[in-house]
Amino acid sequence: MADRMAKVKRDTLETQIEISINLDGNGKSNLNTSVPFLDHMLDQIARHGVIDIDIKASGDLEIDAHHTVEDVGIALGQVFSEALSDKKGIFRYGHAYVVLDEALSRVVIDFSGRPGLQYHVDYPRANCGQFELDLLQEFFSGFVNHARATLHIDNLRGHNSHHIAETIFKAFGKALRMAIEYDSRMQGVLPSTKGLL
Repeated sequence: MADRMAKVKRDTLETQIEISINLDGNGKSNLNTSVPFLDHMLDQIARHGVIDIDIKASGDLEIDAHHTVEDVGIALGQVFSEALSDKKGIFRYGHAYVVLDEALSRVVIDFSGRPGLQYHVDYPRANCGQFELDLLQEFFSGFVNHARATLHIDNLRGHNSHHIAETIFKAFGKALRMAIEYDSRMQGVLPSTKGLL
């Protein structure tokens, strides 16, 4: 099977981002977005998705973290799309429930070719440290639009905002792992009745 690695460089007037991934990696990450909470969440994707991720990002943080968080999501979606290539032989669908103490979240993904996000999360507080938690929805919107995936994220319970965010990213990583794995019974077959994803 072909190596499923890709690199993307995204430069705008607001951010400069370089991302490389190996979908068949060991869960290693090298993250430097200058947004510590985002790096912490991205590390959950790598570890629980067993995906190697290397991200270097700089942006207009003197304004706020919005452009950096959103554009990292966009670039991550782009690099996933490139690494998945024609999607032949993958499971396509993935889902996971993850618990962390009192918090429980569910994530379901479909690399459908149709971007869509259903994000049902209410955080008890608006920030974790200096990080605005509303930006996480922007991250996932950027990802689905450029990975061309359908993504449903539901926080089912929890009262600690950090725990809620962490369960979401851990579940996202585990759902990704399931969806991008090769199905031994579908070698070389596109998982779609339409013949196109």
